[in-house]
Amino acid sequence: MTSELLPVGLLSPVGSELDVSEGAAGLMLTVPGLVATVSAPLVTVATGRLDRRVVLAALIGLVGAANLASAFATGFTTVLIARFLIGISVGGFWSISGGIALRLVPERHAPRATAVIFGGVETASVFGVPIGTFLGDLTGWRNAFAAVGVLGLVSLVCIALLMPKVPARRTIGFADLPRVFLGNAGVRAGIAITFLGVTGHFLAYTFIRPILQADGVDGALIGVLLLAFGLAGICGNFVAGALIARRMRQTAAGIAAILALAMVVLAVVDNTAVTAAAVLVLWGAGYGALPVTFQTWILKAAPETTEAASSLYVSTFNLSIALGSLVGGLAVDGIGTTSVLWFGAALAVLALFVVGGSRRAKATTSR
Repeated sequence: MTSELLPVGLLSPVGSELDVSEGAAGLMLTVPGLVATVSAPLVTVATGRLDRRVVLAALIGLVGAANLASAFATGFTTVLIARFLIGISVGGFWSISGGIALRLVPERHAPRATAVIFGGVETASVFGVPIGTFLGDLTGWRNAFAAVGVLGLVSLVCIALLMPKVPARRTIGFADLPRVFLGNAGVRAGIAITFLGVTGHFLAYTFIRPILQADGVDGALIGVLLLAFGLAGICGNFVAGALIARRMRQTAAGIAAILALAMVVLAVVDNTAVTAAAVLVLWGAGYGALPVTFQTWILKAAPETTEAASSLYVSTFNLSIALGSLVGGLAVDGIGTTSVLWFGAALAVLALFVVGGSRRAKATTSR
């Protein structure tokens, strides 16, 4: 996750050194997002008979190598090729790891174990992106990518030594994917809210640095603000993990409402470092709760086909990252920086309506 999100804090320096606009630099998120959209089901199906530990180790090793390649890139094309490889890794890793808690702990502990696993997403926000931003500002963006590359290789060793074997249980085929989606209303609703919520988030969050700088916030403080965002995200992740067992729809609705509110406030308020910090804490708490909540929604909707459903979720999540960063880049370059906040808030509001509609549909069915 740090590998996927690291460019958020480094768009400006990478674009400056490699002579591309900030909108074009957003392709560092768009490319892996699009690739992960395809690789999630492909990797899941292709590795269906392999021990999941072996697959995860190979994918995290590829992430490490690709980040090192970015660190030594002499042009933006090379960076995008490395980001392509990261997309392959991210898609496969998420689709497998998202439901692996169900294999490692008793069923009653699965929601909390899933929250622990998705704590990695928030840890990326707390430590990965802010520290990467600090390191990039202090010593250059190449050192930030190199550090993440080395950590990827360390993670490979840790997986090999510490994770138990997780043999494949059921081989899935490509035919399982449309069957799970078309035949399950809960999965369809989960995919819809994931698409709207994540696209809205990354449409705006990808460009949080230029947004804050346009308001006059000191660039040196942005790493601190991202750290506050990530710390709030960790809290949001574990609060959601405690709530989703009994209040799934209410939690999902709250997430959408918080994201929309935070973006609107950031758009209309004349921000200082203090007000920006307050809004980012709110935003971070909402987004921090999103991955574990929406992933658990999908797993509960399809308990017998978790890997197939999870691969659809991962594809949607990463497609949303790609579309959000792409559309956001076009909006920033063509309309203005603040426009992405309004677009993102609108999509979050649509997600809120989908959550409400799914509750009404369930009530109608039960009657």
